[in-house]
Amino acid sequence: MKERLTRLKAVRKLIKSYRIESQEALLGYLQKEGFEVTQATLSRDLKLLKVGKLSDGHNGYVYTLPGDDERQESEQALAQDFMRGYVSIDFSGNMVVIKTYSGHADIVSAAVDSLAFDEVLGTVAGKDNCVFVCLREGVTGTQFLDALKLRIPELDD
Repeated sequence: MKERLTRLKAVRKLIKSYRIESQEALLGYLQKEGFEVTQATLSRDLKLLKVGKLSDGHNGYVYTLPGDDERQESEQALAQDFMRGYVSIDFSGNMVVIKTYSGHADIVSAAVDSLAFDEVLGTVAGKDNCVFVCLREGVTGTQFLDALKLRIPELDD
């Protein structure tokens, strides 16, 4: 997961720094930065970052990142998805259990994944009403809950 987060930061930096017209060009820049990544992985990264293409005003298109307003709106939508679905949160060791309303486990799990917490290794959505969150070594449930409350302030209410 750390490699993914580092790679996502590198992709953002590269798109801001260079005029990139294709995934092949972006793959080349990433390889120069020391990342070994497949086109399929890069495609998923671009989707996760909500990268778009805009006309360059000539005959081509270049990659662009969403603005801060769009990113904030996206994060607010994820927070709303989380809040609509979650019932309770409990933890033991590096395992967090988020109980959800029936049928909301996938949505809550996807929200946690999309918010890309550094503290989280990954999530597993149960069949219907439970999400398991595996935390990184050394991260406590309390630390994760604090990070969650920073990103979703409504959770404190």
